[in-house]
Amino acid sequence: MPEANELKRVVLASNNAGKLREFASLLNAAGIELIAQGELGVPEAEEPHATFVENALAKARHASKLTGLPALADDSGLCVHALRGAPGVYSARFAQLACGEKSDTANNARLVAELAGNADRRAYYFCVLVLVRHADDPEPLIAEGRWYGEVIDEPRGAHGFGYDPHFFLPPLSATAAELEPARKNAVSHRAIALGALLGRLKELA
Repeated sequence: MPEANELKRVVLASNNAGKLREFASLLNAAGIELIAQGELGVPEAEEPHATFVENALAKARHASKLTGLPALADDSGLCVHALRGAPGVYSARFAQLACGEKSDTANNARLVAELAGNADRRAYYFCVLVLVRHADDPEPLIAEGRWYGEVIDEPRGAHGFGYDPHFFLPPLSATAAELEPARKNAVSHRAIALGALLGRLKELA
């Protein structure tokens, strides 16, 4: 199990600036410095697996192996009940797998088409976070978060990315794309997973 005092400097297995800001703001408060893998010359890892946790673990081990530092990775996507969990780990490539086009617009168009005539619109965003002390860590810290909503046909909102314009949140009467970024970052699947991870780290302190 990672000891809290071993995690003062952690590499983020992502080059996504938004993720770095979101994760760093909370981890800094826990005394952890987060640095993007790109700043250390680490290339993106392959994500060949069929589950979120396997992909996140592969990314974390890859970044840790190349830097010698503890590493944090996430894998996330949209899971739709009527589609048996699809697009899932293939969320970013949902349209590409069908027609070769890789874009948010194409992904959303395929999602809406796949659900045409289906009354069951339940869905959730899922995020898993994996933190390893070193590349061969046998006990990685794993935390997850689910953000429940439903898919709507017509896009709403100008914020966010991915499926956010079609991901409606009944308790908030808004899509994820209608939420201000700070609000979304406080309640999203990543926020839930990161909160769970911080809880685990506090147990180790």
